[in-house]
Amino acid sequence: MKRAVNPPELAAPIGFAHAWLVEHGEQRTLYLAGQCGYDRAGKVVEPGDLVAQLDRALDNIGAILRDAKMEFADVVQLNFYVTSRDDYATARKQFGAVWRKHCGKHYPGMAMFQVVSLFDPDALIEVQGIAAR
Repeated sequence: MKRAVNPPELAAPIGFAHAWLVEHGEQRTLYLAGQCGYDRAGKVVEPGDLVAQLDRALDNIGAILRDAKMEFADVVQLNFYVTSRDDYATARKQFGAVWRKHCGKHYPGMAMFQVVSLFDPDALIEVQGIAAR
């Protein structure tokens, strides 16, 4: 069985789902769509602030996980897409603090990619991944 996961506290998706939950027996796998630092209206929070956008993207992922009755400890893989590797390198300690706020000491498999741009020109980061329980 599979179902779209679109928590009401996130911007209503148009042409996509925030995640898909696939259930097979007791195994549950959640496929997270890319999350940027969007508020409930679908606007990027804090344009120009990479750390604030990461914080909001992880807030959004937390809402999706809760809606699917999962938590950050269930996340097994995350991809981070940033528009500037240098901005990330400068903010690594702040990133660590934001990570610990949301995920504690849980570290799934992760990759980071520098991209030319993201769909929203104000977005500096997008986070996408998979959770399993």
